[in-house]
Amino acid sequence: MSEIAIRAQELSKMFRLAPERRTSLKERVVRGRGNKGQEFWALKDATFDVPKGSMFGIIGHNGSGKSTALKVIAGIYRPTAGRVVVNGKLSALLELGAGFHGELTGRENIVLNASILGLSRKQIDAAMDDIIEFADLGQFIDSPVKTYSSGMYVRLGFAVAVKVDPEILVIDEVIAVGDEDFQRKCFDYIAMLRRRGSTIVIVTHSMGLVTDRCDVAMWLDHGEVQELGPSRQVVDAYMRKVNAAEAQRNSGAPVEESTVQPRRGSGEIRVTALELLDESGEPVNFLISGKPGVIRMYFNATGTMEDVIFGLGFFNELGANVSGPNSGREGSRTITPGVGHIDFHMPEVLLAAGSYTVSTAIVSYGDFVDFMDRAFEMRVRTGSSDEPGMMLFPGTWTEPFTVPGGSPATDGSLVIPAPDQIGRDFAEALPNAPKRGTVGENLGLGLGGGAP
Repeated sequence: MSEIAIRAQELSKMFRLAPERRTSLKERVVRGRGNKGQEFWALKDATFDVPKGSMFGIIGHNGSGKSTALKVIAGIYRPTAGRVVVNGKLSALLELGAGFHGELTGRENIVLNASILGLSRKQIDAAMDDIIEFADLGQFIDSPVKTYSSGMYVRLGFAVAVKVDPEILVIDEVIAVGDEDFQRKCFDYIAMLRRRGSTIVIVTHSMGLVTDRCDVAMWLDHGEVQELGPSRQVVDAYMRKVNAAEAQRNSGAPVEESTVQPRRGSGEIRVTALELLDESGEPVNFLISGKPGVIRMYFNATGTMEDVIFGLGFFNELGANVSGPNSGREGSRTITPGVGHIDFHMPEVLLAAGSYTVSTAIVSYGDFVDFMDRAFEMRVRTGSSDEPGMMLFPGTWTEPFTVPGGSPATDGSLVIPAPDQIGRDFAEALPNAPKRGTVGENLGLGLGGGAP
């Protein structure tokens, strides 16, 4: 158990759905107590472990038991059967405004929530400024939270949840309410918590978030565990189920998951093939890393469509999304009926040698016309470079130079003095160096004034 943050064994939670509640004495005397209501098992025999320091994703359709599982883990619900053991201090962000008192100010709610999470008043006072800064509510921090927008609720709730230094952080999909800037801030902080060894459990409908950030995932369906394992494997199984359900709705006949192609969309335009071309336009079996190359996407259009954007997605052998270029940079297109193709030109293939799976997408006005998930295979062979990694970064190296004033650190790295001191030392050592800005600005390192 020392390496397990959360262990659930045959965890079940049952609710009663009472069609009619007789609350008054008169109703009970005249009409009797009525039936006890129908049993509803929101969670049934769920067994899973969450390793320490991992990010664990829970996926599934609405009503599948995801939020119930989180509330049982957090101790809000008692399990009807089974048991759950939590090894570490847990902080939870489950519902919008959960634990907030509408009449209290943001500052007062910080004290209330942090106290519930087990912090002393001294610890709360020490963390107060950091929480307020992270929430970024400005003057509204001393206003009643009943006047807050949904985004302000999330900012305050997340700030309290993460700034109490949790060993285990449990998050329902409330972060999605925040704006793009706040979401980035949240995920940057989650990444920092993971580096410090914290365990993250998150419920989300974003499959990209699960595959890109989660180590392990669990798929729930009607309260039962359908798949548990590496995130990519679980997401693939879930998407096959979703695609099969969509195909059955469209055809009216049962469809086996194993026969479903990883495809969805309205279908007015369909991708029919991908072809690799070299710099002279000749078909090839593979592209050369570091050399020009072309990917030609063939399609068949049955009707005229406007605002069409084509896209590609490249995935390495581990399932990581390496890149996803699309034609929206050059503007949308209007496609007329017929058979056609569109080319994606690469002046230099930046992918390292290896085998990649390729997804194709056609979008019109933000909706999928055609999407094929990793339906094609592309091979890249080495050119003249033997650099490690998934991609080749373009660029050149300058001649090395040294900056006076640096001192070796105990771990072998270089301790750089403040930018203004670097600029003075640099100017004294190299009288002909550029004089505008600091040396950080001149080198493009973002070390000078106005750096983020």
